Amino acid sequence: QVQLVETGGGLVQPGGSLRLSCAASGIIFRLSAVNWYRQAPGNQRELVATITRGGTTNYADAVKGRFTISRDNAKNTVYLQMNNLKPEDTAVYYCNVGAYTAYWGQGTQVTVSS
Repeated sequence: QVQLVETGGGLVQPGGSLRLSCAASGIIFRLSAVNWYRQAPGNQRELVATITRGGTTNYADAVKGRFTISRDNAKNTVYLQMNNLKPEDTAVYYCNVGAYTAYWGQGTQVTVSS
């Protein structure tokens, strides 16, 4: 059974940092690319970052230079380090596995506000 659990969100001031985690189960994690998405109220779900099974990363222009995606295959976990957060980063953040696109966790709320 595929499960994805996102944690690490919270309320931060502009310029602050958070590290999100996505713990996966029911997946051959080490063989899978993993994506982080975010969705703000009224908006479409947006792809934020991608990491391949080999560790190659890619980022949306809006977060490039501020966010870093990484993975720990031994823990079946992917991370999103978020630095210099801006109010426009406010959203629910979700992870998704490329070969298991129908499966989503509950997401974790990130709110950036003064």
